[in-house]
Amino acid sequence: MDVLTNVSRLMSPRKQILTTIRPTPSTISFTVSTRPVPHTLTSHLLFYFSILLRLSLGIAAIALLWAKWRIEFPVGEPTGARVSLAAWIFGSSAGHLVTRGADTVGWRWLAPAVVGVLWAVVRRGYTEESLLVLQGLGVQTSTSSPTYLSTATTRFIPTSSIQDIFIHEAFKGFEVRFYLAIVAEGEDDVVVVFPRLLPKRQILEEVWRGARACLYEPRAKSKQ
Repeated sequence: MDVLTNVSRLMSPRKQILTTIRPTPSTISFTVSTRPVPHTLTSHLLFYFSILLRLSLGIAAIALLWAKWRIEFPVGEPTGARVSLAAWIFGSSAGHLVTRGADTVGWRWLAPAVVGVLWAVVRRGYTEESLLVLQGLGVQTSTSSPTYLSTATTRFIPTSSIQDIFIHEAFKGFEVRFYLAIVAEGEDDVVVVFPRLLPKRQILEEVWRGARACLYEPRAKSKQ
């Protein structure tokens, strides 16, 4: 029973957290993220340990690749100089073991392994999408990149181009999913907010109410 519970927990979609920030009455930001928020001391320690582990694995992979390169292309350097970086990172004895291992493993095995480790190091373990509403100016959507090496994808829609904001439903496979969409003038299709996460309806309704209140309610009050 415990095994089935753990498997179902791993297969279930990651928990989505909505964060709402309103720095001014005319500005509101909605962020939906799958990144777990550490609340306890243990979770904070595990979070920082994971960062340290990522950096250590990345440095170790680069050092191993560098040792292999120096062995294959010594450019007239003595053997001791070739292991200086590995010895500095891992220590003298471990550095010699790393260099010996790099000398033993071929490029066709070492290069893909190093690339895989570096990809795991720079890859984000979460997805974060946001909607920024600026009263009188427009809205900006943002989606985080898959890795830490690139910036988020953003798009700005001016208020003059926004015709409507609504929640609609669509089929994704055999599942009915709700999505928040913006109808923009001159666009052939609607602009989907949170396109990768597609949050639950409760989150979308909260974002929809807040976005419309920031964009339209002050305008309606001024007309009265």
